[in-house]
Amino acid sequence: MEAKRATVRDMRRRNRAVLLSRLYHDGPSSRQELTGVTGLSAASVSNLVGEMLEQGLVEEAGAVDSDGGRPRTLLRVRPGYAYVVGVDVGETRVRVELFDLAMTGLAKADHPIESARPAPETVVRHILAGLDAVTAAAGIAPDALLGVGVGVPGVVEQGASAVVHAQTLGWEGVPLEAMLRAGTGASLYFDNGAKTLGRAEMWFGAGRGARHVVVALVGSGVGAAVLTDGVSYRGVSSSASEWGHTTIVYGGRRCRCGAEGCLEAYVGAEAVLDRWRVARRGRVPGPDEESGIAALVAGAERSESAARVLEETAGYLGAGIANLINLFNPERIVLGGWAGLALGDVLLPRIREVAAAHALRHPYGQASIELCRLGPDAVSVGAATLPVAKLLADGGSR
Repeated sequence: MEAKRATVRDMRRRNRAVLLSRLYHDGPSSRQELTGVTGLSAASVSNLVGEMLEQGLVEEAGAVDSDGGRPRTLLRVRPGYAYVVGVDVGETRVRVELFDLAMTGLAKADHPIESARPAPETVVRHILAGLDAVTAAAGIAPDALLGVGVGVPGVVEQGASAVVHAQTLGWEGVPLEAMLRAGTGASLYFDNGAKTLGRAEMWFGAGRGARHVVVALVGSGVGAAVLTDGVSYRGVSSSASEWGHTTIVYGGRRCRCGAEGCLEAYVGAEAVLDRWRVARRGRVPGPDEESGIAALVAGAERSESAARVLEETAGYLGAGIANLINLFNPERIVLGGWAGLALGDVLLPRIREVAAAHALRHPYGQASIELCRLGPDAVSVGAATLPVAKLLADGGSR
């Protein structure tokens, strides 16, 4: 009898998960529409929706006319049912953002990172301070917080407690989850920052509606997420798609990872500015990488060195994207990250030209190359979807 009850309970949870996921991803829908797209019976949909309305997880969102009958009530996931936090552990700052379930930003806290190799304790301190700041600013009680998602550079080893291997930061086996749990009781979720960017773009941005997508992140470092049917390819230990550490020039520039000729050593923001510094035989403008890249882009019309560095960067990016096309045959490649957006705004046509010249013609013809639509907050948005994904998979159980 126990086994039978467990099976029925599991089936009910799966059905709730199907309904809830449809409502979340497809927007307001009527009971009749949900019956059609989920394959569940009208009675099952009505019963499960009734449960979720009573729970406060779902709410009515207006009505639409039906064909000759009464107006149909639309339903949606209630934005204020719970709140989530997304953390972007970048290489120049830690960004912490609070969202409702509609992914409306409610509060944000930024903490600059002064060192190129910050101590894990410093990053943990910034995350906890940011978490306190955003929940206090929005007046969110601890029990209303569904969870905190954290996007980090490097490889996240999932297990009983997440461990981070970020070679470029000098982190080897950092028990980041355990360190954070000492300072908060919130549910914690971890993933690589490029992969959280990929999830955000698949759910809400330029990847939406596509099945096979590669989302490339270019910031201080370089990474990518390879997604098929919404699932990220991870490999044996979740280190798959470290695009920035593929070799673009044999025996080339030294990368921060210690190897030579990595793509990151040519198109990462730090590397781009270093190449410009060498080309102009002097310091580059700006106090930080973001202002330096902005100065490079702005100066290209009047500076030969800036124009040459940008042209070379477009070439390296285009060739790197051609490699992604040849390897994964995606229907869409999305270029994001703060540096990827800053460079892509002016270089995208040239990047496409170079990619076309280096990729095989047929797979290139099947792919589009686009810019990220979610802007520089995409990593934190994607990190915040980690607890949301768990809520959807569990059918709204908390």
